Amino acid sequence: MTIPTLLSEQLTETLRTILGEALPSEFKAAVTPSQDLRFGDYQSNAAMMLAKQAKMNPRALATQVIENFGDSEIATLEIAGPGFINFRIKPAYFAERTARMLTDDRLGVSLVQEPKTIVIDFSAPNVAKPMHVGHIRSTIIGDTLGRLARFMGHKVITDNHIGDWGTQFGMILWGWKNILDQNELEKDPIEALLNVYKEVNSRCKEDESLLPLCKEELVKLQGGDAENLEIWQKCIAVTKIGLEKIYSQLDITFDYWLGESAYNDALAPLVDDLVKKGIARESDGAICVFSDGFHKPQNDPFLVQKDGEWVPVPAIIRKADGGFLYATTDLATLDYRTENFNADAIWYVVGAPQEKHFKQIFDIERMRGVSGDFRHVAFGSILGKDRRPFKTRSGDTVSLQDVIDEAVTRATAVVEAKSPDMPAEEKAAVAKTVGIGAIKFAELSQNRMSDYIFDWEKMLALTGDTAPYLQNSYVRVRSIFRKIDGEFTAPKSLTISENAEINLARLLVRFGEVVPATLDDCRPNLLAAYLYELAKAFHSFYEACPVLKSEGAVRETRLALCELTARVLKKGMGLFGINMPERM
Repeated sequence: MTIPTLLSEQLTETLRTILGEALPSEFKAAVTPSQDLRFGDYQSNAAMMLAKQAKMNPRALATQVIENFGDSEIATLEIAGPGFINFRIKPAYFAERTARMLTDDRLGVSLVQEPKTIVIDFSAPNVAKPMHVGHIRSTIIGDTLGRLARFMGHKVITDNHIGDWGTQFGMILWGWKNILDQNELEKDPIEALLNVYKEVNSRCKEDESLLPLCKEELVKLQGGDAENLEIWQKCIAVTKIGLEKIYSQLDITFDYWLGESAYNDALAPLVDDLVKKGIARESDGAICVFSDGFHKPQNDPFLVQKDGEWVPVPAIIRKADGGFLYATTDLATLDYRTENFNADAIWYVVGAPQEKHFKQIFDIERMRGVSGDFRHVAFGSILGKDRRPFKTRSGDTVSLQDVIDEAVTRATAVVEAKSPDMPAEEKAAVAKTVGIGAIKFAELSQNRMSDYIFDWEKMLALTGDTAPYLQNSYVRVRSIFRKIDGEFTAPKSLTISENAEINLARLLVRFGEVVPATLDDCRPNLLAAYLYELAKAFHSFYEACPVLKSEGAVRETRLALCELTARVLKKGMGLFGINMPERM
């Protein structure tokens, strides 16, 4: 149980003793970390919240709380401002908690009491196209949420909902039959298919007679034509080989690769059912879902304000020509995941521009009587230093493989400068760990809703809020233990008294608070910021408190704090899918 939870329970019981039946039975006092340590480690505004209904002065109520709280082994209490209650954790209690963490494989992070089955939909590249820099956010955030949820005790199912169906295949099929260079296909399948698509798309703009031919190829595919199905399957196979190479480098795996095509047979019956139930209706030849008036207009995803009036923005689920759209496929996907995976929660890690789309999809589920934790985990864009979408100098989209290669190349230079005598094989392994870690941490340290600038120099720096800084901090901790004789055995009790020791212990015990909060809000930057603060606290501790030169219980305590710091850094970064090298 975390310190805020323990304090919250004690504070709630104290308030119940003072206020009796005037305190609602469901009330739980909120206790949160203080933003300024001058006012203690944690604080609560419970007295201020309850004073008015209790017809008391907030400070008078806070005074009664302190008088009735009793002699706590955890903290001393103080009153601040108009009635804040501040908690200052006792050093002895920090010592007890850190000692307990040393024998806990979970490092103070409790398992959830009610585990869920969570399906996480992320990455989702298109077949016959290489992954590009725009896939970084969905891929890395989605993988991290999966790691966090599994660590917390949930059953996680990851699904790569690849774009393996749609109008682009008509062009690819025609191009495969008419202009594809088989030698190019063997050398670089995805690049060859991309070039075919670009060439056919360009020709369609110049020759109006070509587009109908491409559409004919698509219709044949959708109708089950054997030749076109075989070509389509080859496209998927060679694309997956290229994608798996990138995912392997990033240490990312999926439980399923159920693309758009997996739901084709469910689309027509789904539309018919929505019409039958009166949820969807015909409009200008298309089948659409309109607002049912459940929400206020400003919160209704099927309405938009135009010239001072609310006008309909329906979700089209079947076009006038009989074709289906993303909305139809996503509804069928939700059905499949709910029924076949028994999903309690389904999270879509998709860019912020799709917000309205998912609001409509989730609202249609409400109309159908389907409930669940349906969540759009949105994110912003990656920008270049010019604050425009990150592209190459020629204006092309940057491929994700090029980003990985560049990161490893630049990390090699960093490792070479820091450890020129390191064996070549180890140097290459460390450079890969540092380079890929830098990409991931640069992403995860950002507020996911914000745009951020892709800056090679910053993300690979050995100082500041970067993966190399945290990896180097871990290496520095581990180097301490290479200087001691024999194996380190953690003491059963610690003695903490110096300010730098207290501050480091304070941050270590907060690991159990930060990890659940990170998953609850789907905000990896909370954990990233915590790990950075922990590394800074360790460096301050290391400068202020000699470790190897100290003696007796002090030395044992300081070694224990170092050991625990290394474990928390490694586990925290591991939840991001970032490895920690033993040397740099």
